[in-house]
Amino acid sequence: MRNSVEAFLSTIEEQEIVAAIREAEQHTSGEIRVHIENTFKGDIETRALEVFSILKMQNTELHNAVLIYLAINDKAFAIYGDRGIDAVVLDSFWDDTKNTIQNHFKKGNYKQGLVDGILLAGQQLKAFFPVSKNDKNELSNTVSKG
Repeated sequence: MRNSVEAFLSTIEEQEIVAAIREAEQHTSGEIRVHIENTFKGDIETRALEVFSILKMQNTELHNAVLIYLAINDKAFAIYGDRGIDAVVLDSFWDDTKNTIQNHFKKGNYKQGLVDGILLAGQQLKAFFPVSKNDKNELSNTVSKG
């Protein structure tokens, strides 16, 4: 992986990721965010939860936000879904999304891994959290960086 948060994605790649988030969220009331940082200490799942909280993602009405967290220097990522998602899905719910992202990352296709993972996450969320006519975009679609 490229070793700096700013160099990890080009401006165009970042715009494509934001576009994928917008597209995914057209089909679900779920909210998807991507956060990129250089490294983490301790357990990646714990760090993903910390970032989830820092970004105030737990404040969505249906508690159906999803964070795709990347630590690029550690070559690690995690997907964290809020409690509203965990209450209705199987433990293996994110496996397909993780595998899709991981398969692209192994080939160095970071942007495509994120885009495909985001779109797949949106499709998976749609079954449990379909979009409603009153749906609001509750969280920013931008890629956050730490």
